[in-house]
Amino acid sequence: MDYFSGATFYIDKPVGWTSFDAVKRLRSELVRRLGVRKLKVGHAGTLDPLASGVMIVVTGRATKRIEELQAGVKEYIATIQLGATTPSFDLETEIDATYPTDHITRESVEQVLKQFTGTISQVPPAYSACKVDGVRAYSRARKGKEVNLKPKTLVIDEIELLECNLPEIVIRVVCSKGTYIRALARDIGEALRSGGHLTELRRTRVGDIDIASCTSIPEAVEAIRTSSVEYPDWYEGPRREDCARQ
Repeated sequence: MDYFSGATFYIDKPVGWTSFDAVKRLRSELVRRLGVRKLKVGHAGTLDPLASGVMIVVTGRATKRIEELQAGVKEYIATIQLGATTPSFDLETEIDATYPTDHITRESVEQVLKQFTGTISQVPPAYSACKVDGVRAYSRARKGKEVNLKPKTLVIDEIELLECNLPEIVIRVVCSKGTYIRALARDIGEALRSGGHLTELRRTRVGDIDIASCTSIPEAVEAIRTSSVEYPDWYEGPRREDCARQ
């Protein structure tokens, strides 16, 4: 495998790992396998630590394709708890307010979901990687500082109600880059005259890559360890065999 010219890994990121954790784990295994000190490794589309699912990791010159790869349509399966909110819109923070849900029916949920299909405006969560005056919004939010983010225009192609066990619902969302499913959970709760926060999120597709095409991080690490090592003609740095002779 020529990791310098570029290789692509389709990873099923587990809950509890940041996107950076996943990249770091693969990079450390790659540089060890290649016998080099550094190698460009990046990912196309961040997943929150509490989310799992499709994550595309690329190496070497393939990192130039990151913008192209992360522009692909995303699909998510999201579990939303109605009747309560959290500052982060998910389980990273504790519930800060509760609201009535007795008035919510399956029919009202289905009607509200229709409002979020098409081109919409969405205010990103304060606990997000968006920058405010050069600082990540989540850094300010976790310090208790006020965060004011401008709404962004995005596209939601499909929303399907998969399960409705009120006050919990499970939805499938097909959307454009930049959509925050946590913010969607907040907005759906508000539209239902209640509250809402995300309790589980799984990304099942990025562009043409679905979850069935992905491997676990341990499987990807094992693939690296057992792969053949190739160096492109233009590469002039250290090689694995050089390290073996030292």
